[in-house]
Amino acid sequence: MENDKKTWFITGTSQGIGLILVQQLLAQGFNVAATARDVDSLKKAVGISSVQFLPLQVDLINENSVKQAVKETVGQFGSIHYLVNNAGYGLIGGIEESSDAEVRANFDVNVFGLLNVTRAVLPYMRNNKSGHIINLSSVFGLLAGAGWGIYCSTKFAVEAISEALEQEVKPFGINVTIIEPGYVRTNFLNSSSLITTKAPLEEYTAIREAVRKHQEDIPGKQLGDPDKVAALIINIVQNPEPPLRILTGSDAYQFANYKIDSLKTEIEKNKELTFSTDYLV
Repeated sequence: MENDKKTWFITGTSQGIGLILVQQLLAQGFNVAATARDVDSLKKAVGISSVQFLPLQVDLINENSVKQAVKETVGQFGSIHYLVNNAGYGLIGGIEESSDAEVRANFDVNVFGLLNVTRAVLPYMRNNKSGHIINLSSVFGLLAGAGWGIYCSTKFAVEAISEALEQEVKPFGINVTIIEPGYVRTNFLNSSSLITTKAPLEEYTAIREAVRKHQEDIPGKQLGDPDKVAALIINIVQNPEPPLRILTGSDAYQFANYKIDSLKTEIEKNKELTFSTDYLV
């Protein structure tokens, strides 16, 4: 059925920012199609039964599963106006410690799942000549640290995909925004959303300390408020000229500026070597 309210399609909604976003949107009267690996857990978590809420059990790395969910959403609500690619999980461990299977699994969800959903939704947005795609990245899509190389690389990929996509779909009236949170006070660090590599090497003492810190010291002390992050996402789509990137949290601001400063310093330090590779005119 067609509904006069705008429709949101959101992935990864059984907990964290995704769940809060669904609850806020439903409270505001929007149509919401929400995906999760376990639809029963999703229904229980949302706690709302409404004709404007469409819970969907979706395997994001299976294109047919994704296409069916998108088709079902359009069938019920008539269109998809906003896509939020929120699903993803963290992998912490050194590069040498990370197995091929662990790396591929992280990219499957964080990158290829995002691509599957985006490709499935875009034809409807192009046909409507409007839409807004919100991709959840991280400030760690801008810089990487020891122990986070694989997870950060998935978010680096999200950044590149989004930056190119923004240019590709702008002519169709479609906007793209990348959300780059710092540490947000959800259960991301103490749940199935964060896994550690199965074959840690004790020689990497700094990484072992990073794992301990993220499991024991940081949870419950993150600066970011997930309710405010969700509200910011809703506000951004109301902006007639939304930003391509938006950091959330003062810690994200500090991390991003550290990367900018260090990058500029290194570029200028090696400027002579950089220019030395040009053909002499």
